[in-house]
Order: sequence, then structure tokens, then C-alpha cells
Amino acid sequence: MNDAGLSDETLIARYARGDAGSFTALYRRHELRIWRYLERNVGSRATAEELMQEVWFAVARDAERYRPSARFTTWLFTIARNRMVDAVRARRAHLSLDALGHEAEAVVERLTADPGASPLAAAEARDQAVALRQALARLPPEQRDAFLLQLEGDLSVEEVAAITGVSFETVKSRLRYARTRLRDLLSAYA
Repeated sequence: MNDAGLSDETLIARYARGDAGSFTALYRRHELRIWRYLERNVGSRATAEELMQEVWFAVARDAERYRPSARFTTWLFTIARNRMVDAVRARRAHLSLDALGHEAEAVVERLTADPGASPLAAAEARDQAVALRQALARLPPEQRDAFLLQLEGDLSVEEVAAITGVSFETVKSRLRYARTRLRDLLSAYA
């Protein structure tokens, strides 16, 4: 059966009943979004890879406990955020995207590359991707987290509030400040 037309909630329920193919479909559907959320927040490819494994292990382990009281993506991004916060606390480090190492730049380049683009267009896209990473790094962690949850998770303000454990109004403010700051920082690319 083709899993493409099935909802995430149906796929996780099928996986919980033993259908391994449904897990594969969920993973393929959401892996890039989760990867970008984690990598853009922690700024380290290696840490993001570790967290990806932990997130998907938790999804596999807890599939039977999932209840569709919220969208699957809300549950998935809650797991991802909790793993990220735990990793940051365990390392006693602050969230940072300041280091734009070669590995991180390579990830951004792959995510933004257009195989049919001219060399000039590809170079401009790389420059814009680096500028975006640098702009995200300049946001306060709470604003960056809310912005990336909404962007990568395609989550509503209510869902971001539920995941982060803050009020609707706080999330709205964080998103407004994040967008304003990003708009200012990226004005050269407008």
C-alpha cells in the first residue's frame, strides 16, 4: 500500500501495531525538517546526528503511547526539542550557532543547492544561506527556538507554546522579535 496519502497519525498508529514500513515513511517525511531544526539550533553536525538518532529511537520506542490529541508533528518536535535541551544541559553549554565550521557550511550548501543553477546563482545562494545562519545565530536562543519550531515544524503559535511551555502571547512576541531582527539582519538580501 502507498503510504504517501496516509496521515502521520495513521502511520504512527500502524507502526505501533507492527508495520515497520510506516515508521520508514514517517522518517522519510520528517527527517530533513527535524535535522534542520536540530542542526540550526545546536550548530554542530555531529551533535545533530546524535540527537536525530535519539529522537527517532524515542519515536520508535514510544509509538504505542502516542495519542492523537495533537498533531504528530507537534509530538515529534516536542521530542526533538526535549532531546536538544537535554543535550545542551548535559554539556553545560549555551545554545550557539556562532561556529560556522566547514561541516555546517556543507550542510547548508547541500540544503540550498539548485542542481540546475549557474555558478553565480549557486554562489549567491551559498552566500544567502551563510547570511541566514549568521542571522539566526544572532537571535536570542528563545527567539531562535520559537522561529525554527514554527518554520521547520510548520507549527502554529499554539503548538509552539505547548512545546516550549510558555504562553501564546510569549511565543507571539518571540516570533515577532525574531522576524523583525532577521528582516533587519538580512535586509541586504531583500
